Amino acid sequence: MTEKGGVSLIYFFTGFPGFIARELIKELIKGDLPIKHIYLLILPNMKEKAVEELHSISTEVSFPIDKFSTITGDITKPNLGIPRELTSTLMESVHYVFHLAAVYDLAVDKETAELINVNGTKNVNDFVRQLDQLTRYVYFSTAYVSGERKGRIYEAELKMNQTFKNHYERTKYEAEVLVKQQSSQVPTTIIRPGIVRGHSETGETIKFDGPYFILHLLDRFRHSPFIPYIGKGEVEGNFVPVDYVIKASIYLSHFPSGAGKTYHLTDPAPFKMVEIYKMLAYEYLGKVPKGRIPLTLADASLRFPPLRKWLQVEREALPYFNCDSSYDCKVARKDLMQSQIHCPGFDKTLSTMVQFYRENKNDDDKYIKIQ
Repeated sequence: MTEKGGVSLIYFFTGFPGFIARELIKELIKGDLPIKHIYLLILPNMKEKAVEELHSISTEVSFPIDKFSTITGDITKPNLGIPRELTSTLMESVHYVFHLAAVYDLAVDKETAELINVNGTKNVNDFVRQLDQLTRYVYFSTAYVSGERKGRIYEAELKMNQTFKNHYERTKYEAEVLVKQQSSQVPTTIIRPGIVRGHSETGETIKFDGPYFILHLLDRFRHSPFIPYIGKGEVEGNFVPVDYVIKASIYLSHFPSGAGKTYHLTDPAPFKMVEIYKMLAYEYLGKVPKGRIPLTLADASLRFPPLRKWLQVEREALPYFNCDSSYDCKVARKDLMQSQIHCPGFDKTLSTMVQFYRENKNDDDKYIKIQ
């Protein structure tokens, strides 16, 4: 797939060496795109890890290491903290910008979320508008910019007077508003994933968050004579494997008519939370849950830091057990139709997810820091 009239393509990424950025780059390289160079904006304290990851990627997919360049910078700084001598080179050469850098923690404080998610995106927007050769600006948002809205949520919707469950949702919404405001000037594709889980075939993930909170609970109560449900669980749980998000994002970012569109990369046939909880309990423990802990009681219990840390569950995750939202993904499915890329069902990929968790549950690096 050759773009820009046969010109080899130059990419710029934020958010590396994060898991999704890493997997996007690997998938990008595996394809048939004529890649000339990939620039990666790296925080100073992540430079060593980033270089290690790049060497690993280079070896794994046979991609020349000299086609990567790490740039020490920070999205919270003007011009992303990029050295002046490099700016003109980027302005004249970059075709694709993938902006993934953000704080994804549901429990993030207000100031940190605003600094990185909102102000950081504003700085990336300012940077992108200066790129003379830009073909596409790809912004990674989240389906949960819908906040506390209920009912069917459509891809074209954004400003709907919604309120939010946490600072993460609110600041990702505000950042997407900023991206949308300049979309008439910049060819933009917005990606809104559901809650991302491990690879559908290998189960691999670098962080045990999202649906893994349920597995944490199950693990703590594995010796209990019975496992209770948490809440009624009658709402949808929209969990999508990372490989679907990666493949769909790469395809849609290069899809000729993808500029100006927003895509929900969500499960078109999601299970209810009660069903997901039951499947996970049976797969992990061989038990069927019985009884029920009301969400109000669970919320009150998680107000105590020692209990949160022991359970490895953020209190901010509980509202997703009763948020009655349904994410329409017709635009994404339509544009993916010719690609053979589809979202595998939760039940079809459950075993690999649980097996990976079972094998890696003692790896402290995979746990988020619970306050």
